[in-house]
Amino acid sequence: MFKENKGEVLHGILLIVLFSFSAFYIAEFEFVKQLSFSPLIVGIILGMLYANSLRNKLPETWVPGIKFCSKQVLRAGIVLYGFRLTFQSVIAIASAILIDVIIVTCTILLGILVGKLLNMDNDLALLTATGSAICGAAAVLGAEPVVKSEPHKTAVAVSTVVIFGTLSMFIYPILYRAGVFDLTPEQMGLYTGSTLHEVAHVVGAGNAMGKEISDSAIIVKMIRVMLLAPVLLIMSFALARRAVKAVKGDKNTTATQRGKITIPWFAFGFLAVIGFNSFDWLPVPVVDGINSLDTFMLTMAMTALGAETNFEKFKQAGAKPFLLAAILYIWLLGGGYLLVKWLA
Repeated sequence: MFKENKGEVLHGILLIVLFSFSAFYIAEFEFVKQLSFSPLIVGIILGMLYANSLRNKLPETWVPGIKFCSKQVLRAGIVLYGFRLTFQSVIAIASAILIDVIIVTCTILLGILVGKLLNMDNDLALLTATGSAICGAAAVLGAEPVVKSEPHKTAVAVSTVVIFGTLSMFIYPILYRAGVFDLTPEQMGLYTGSTLHEVAHVVGAGNAMGKEISDSAIIVKMIRVMLLAPVLLIMSFALARRAVKAVKGDKNTTATQRGKITIPWFAFGFLAVIGFNSFDWLPVPVVDGINSLDTFMLTMAMTALGAETNFEKFKQAGAKPFLLAAILYIWLLGGGYLLVKWLA
């Protein structure tokens, strides 16, 4: 990356940094807070606005800096995300692990199956399913280096989980208060944490239903977030096997291209950071500072991805990704409810 002119690379990085600062500022607006739009979501919107307005008026030599933010900064941000978790929090609600594993596994497999039935792009279907299954935008970002998809596909996948996750944040409290969900507060916490898309959505919906529900919902959600690392590892091996099958009928493909596994080393870093954080060696203010830095880095990555996304790409993607996300949303609502009723 830095074989390019360093000054030009830094120009691109500085541009993303400025957009990210703006995203944090806008995220503090009251109406944005009510929507529970985190700086990450605001960042990708700003990046897309830039991509569809000023992008052609700025030097192309700045592009390497933007790509640096969407690749290297992204991986570092996913590793530091581990400071939000501890293994002790998982043990506290051990019964939720089974529910989360079933939800994540079934959602990803259903997403792949429905994507094939809809004749969707494989990478886009996988990214959408991963975002719905685990932790929304952060999961899509985590899967992107493994899937190696085009930036616009990542942006489309993020958009779907944001839309349906935001809907859930308002729908869950309304249905719970109306008595539609025949669940105890403990079960409602499990249901909320195991089915809502973003961490921010879980916090917003949980707080609207009461502290008892909110506390357990956040822990259950954090367990889902921890599943990101093993999912990425499995995904890497599965994609390598798919590549082997794809080249079997191509005689011109060399043997060295077959079965190449992209090991997501940052996933191991993510787990290592969780383990380190579990010992509680760092003071709370330091961990809070790291989490703030991490949020900024992930916002930079989201902004950079948005900056690589033209609205024309959304038109090319069509309605299928949103239809897939809607089907997965219905599964999370209904299937998640039945799982909690049966297993909790």
